[in-house]
Amino acid sequence: MSHQGTAIQKDNVQSASGWLAVLIAVVALAPIATFAADDPMIRIGVTKIVSHAALDADEKGFEAALASAGFKEGVNVTYDRQNAQGDPAKADAIARKFVGDKVNLIHSIATPTTQAVIKTNTRIPVVFSSITDPVSAGIVPKQSKSGQKSGTNVTGVSDLWPVLLQMETYAKFIPTVKKWGTIFNPAEENSVTHVKAMREAAKTLGLELIEVTVADSAAVEQAAASLVGKVQAITITSDNTTVANFDAIARVCDKHKIALFAGDVDSVPRGAIAAYGMDYFLVGYSAGKKAALILKGVKPGDIPWGPVEKFTLVINQKAARAQGVVIPAALLKKADKVLE
Repeated sequence: MSHQGTAIQKDNVQSASGWLAVLIAVVALAPIATFAADDPMIRIGVTKIVSHAALDADEKGFEAALASAGFKEGVNVTYDRQNAQGDPAKADAIARKFVGDKVNLIHSIATPTTQAVIKTNTRIPVVFSSITDPVSAGIVPKQSKSGQKSGTNVTGVSDLWPVLLQMETYAKFIPTVKKWGTIFNPAEENSVTHVKAMREAAKTLGLELIEVTVADSAAVEQAAASLVGKVQAITITSDNTTVANFDAIARVCDKHKIALFAGDVDSVPRGAIAAYGMDYFLVGYSAGKKAALILKGVKPGDIPWGPVEKFTLVINQKAARAQGVVIPAALLKKADKVLE
């Protein structure tokens, strides 16, 4: 991703944010006629591909946003929370269950689960979150660009990372290291998109990127071990299979003194030296604000989808010591948060 592309994207987001603010203000003045106190409980289906810190934070942020808008669990909302546990077939079954149950709204977290929902359902409102590229994944129409309306039953929040800026930042922690590794599941559309960007970033920065692919969680630790002796640093992208098993990668890196970096701040306490990324609670919170509009009567296809553009640098001193890295003082000074 270029700096210019990031700037353009921010302009689009600011425009969409302004539109959304006006819409929220208008809707807030209107009574919630569709879901009055004597109406049945609002039923929301929640489906995520796997449980890990980032996606769990996303889920909590979504529900916090709805609660702040007056949609509170046990009062006027019930949640049917489902976890596909990394299994596409289970994701399909969850989607069919929600359609059969005729839930009022679906919150789909991550690309594979959202693809399952879109394939199964064309009527129930869908709010997605934590999807890298909703267009290429077939979640929104090809003509619907970031910051625009989908015109369908779908809206949501994407999590495209600033990959070049991330790798530039991480390289400053270990400037003499030239061989980097990454691990990902090629069955995940989001991972393929991010790894492509990582290849381009590595080339731009004069680094060598060695890729290892995995098909499931059981293969992650072995994949990390396969990089021992080949790389001096590992960076993990928004791959749900590897992020769900981040602790296993950290164990290998600690043992063999390999510097480990993450793209989401929720993985830093689990053994990464640092992450220059987004807070997934805010990703979910932004999606929850869109869901509140839908529950107040706005059509999902009239609510622009787009990314969260707030990034944070979090550093883990303990992980750095375990992996034999001395963090430059300038980076510690720039950090938004330092874990000791």
